[in-house]
Amino acid sequence: MTDVEVSVTIPAGGVVLEADVVVPASAHAVVLFVHGSGSSRLSPRNRHVARELQRAGLATVLADLLTPEEDRVDAATGRMRFDIGLLSERVSALVDRIGKDEPTRGLDIGLFGASTGAAAALVAAGDRPETVKAVVSRGGRPDLAGDPLRLVHQPVLLIVGERDPIVIELNREAMDKVVGETRLEIVPGASHLFEEPGALETVAELARDWFLRHLAGAPAG
Repeated sequence: MTDVEVSVTIPAGGVVLEADVVVPASAHAVVLFVHGSGSSRLSPRNRHVARELQRAGLATVLADLLTPEEDRVDAATGRMRFDIGLLSERVSALVDRIGKDEPTRGLDIGLFGASTGAAAALVAAGDRPETVKAVVSRGGRPDLAGDPLRLVHQPVLLIVGERDPIVIELNREAMDKVVGETRLEIVPGASHLFEEPGALETVAELARDWFLRHLAGAPAG
């Protein structure tokens, strides 16, 4: 089997979303990226992490959670990026589709959430306990998920920069609500956006190892 790299449109929650799908040869698991706070499937940080996962033999799906029209509205108002209910519903719909459609059908699914997208990923994980097998949060706001955190039984890795003290505390508080295995990794010297030399590489390595450990059929680390 050769690598698959395609741009597709995926119906989700009554709208059609754009997505970039990369499936390495013999991939046995897939990671869906859940962007946050005004970002999109073109996020350079998430694409950096995605490339590391692909090198490790994991398929990746980077999907927009808003349509172009919604994105324009959100750019002016900032409201939709914090609508965790709306975003999590679309993540759940995307999980359903990538679990059924080629070339990702039948693969174990992990979620990688960033910023507010981490809250949407966790709510979707609680909503799809039989499908989503693991979650990673980068500089996330899991606290915004609220009470649905208590429905999350999957293993969750929370990655936060050392120079992001408020978000560190919010992540610690959220950990107490998650039922499944949780781990908090604080990246030394890193700020909220992990722009410091080597910081994003550390994020990618931590995420890779977490997914390789927890997604069935994933290549050995």
